[in-house]
Amino acid sequence: MGKETIKKEAIVLLNMGGPNNLEEVEMFLTNMFNDKNILTMKSRLLRKFIATMITFTRTESSQEIYRQLGGKSPLVDHTKKLVAKLQERVGDGVIVDFAMRYTPPFANEVIERLNKEQVAKIYLIPLYPQYSTTTTKSSLEDFEEHYHTIGGDAVLVEIKHFFENTTYNKAIIERIKESMQGGAYNDFDLIFSAHGLPQKIIDSGDVYEKHVNKHVAILKEMLQEEAMEFHEVHLAYQSKVGPMQWLEPSLEEKLKSVRNRGVLIFPLAFTIDNSETDFELDVEYREIAEELGFKEYRVAKCPNDSDLFVDALSEIYNKMK
Repeated sequence: MGKETIKKEAIVLLNMGGPNNLEEVEMFLTNMFNDKNILTMKSRLLRKFIATMITFTRTESSQEIYRQLGGKSPLVDHTKKLVAKLQERVGDGVIVDFAMRYTPPFANEVIERLNKEQVAKIYLIPLYPQYSTTTTKSSLEDFEEHYHTIGGDAVLVEIKHFFENTTYNKAIIERIKESMQGGAYNDFDLIFSAHGLPQKIIDSGDVYEKHVNKHVAILKEMLQEEAMEFHEVHLAYQSKVGPMQWLEPSLEEKLKSVRNRGVLIFPLAFTIDNSETDFELDVEYREIAEELGFKEYRVAKCPNDSDLFVDALSEIYNKMK
């Protein structure tokens, strides 16, 4: 009898992606704004028209942002390092890979690789701590639709959020501690900055705001247990675009309302640093803070490929089995 092929399992980390070079900026914007979970109008033609207009008006300014970040998004390199560490942790019997929603590597090429390996079960872990239709649902749907189109007989297992995972939250606390080196906690306000969403998406039943509030409550309790006594702890939302009503308070308004001594920003909705952390938070909002007279303005790093985040992902995978 021939040797039986041992079918493997795979972990696929899902994220929005980011341009790998300046030429991919237009692709990134085009794919993002054609996503039916981002622009939610029912008419595909209307969505395509609006997406084309937004992409046309934003490509050049977005390219300038990525030019200042070294010509690409930091997200992909961070993700590759995270994948390598997780692969080492789980061992050779499990394939660890990643797929991006709006830029390469796309789901279809990852699926083709896994099919060649005769993978029997695929664990999908979107790298969004809190669930939202605009992120988690979009990434899961994208992978699953491509999988069924390409074909395969693996079982797909998914997780929709992990903001309650204690090890993941320890990774956040660790990043906050790192950012506070040389500073006294009571001299700083801590602002958890979550990516904003239009209010109409929340009103349609998206649970993102509820998850964000629960996450902040968990982290506040952990800060107390660690005796990390900030002057005050706040929640705000960043990245508002356009005239419609978005989740409040905005980060800019929150900065205006806290005492202007020291402030630390932690990007609550991201696990991997990207243009919205490295540029929007660390450059644009820093300018606002300086104009407001803050003595110190600090931005904490996302968990990225930290050992505790690798621990958390390993735990999440094992609980999914």
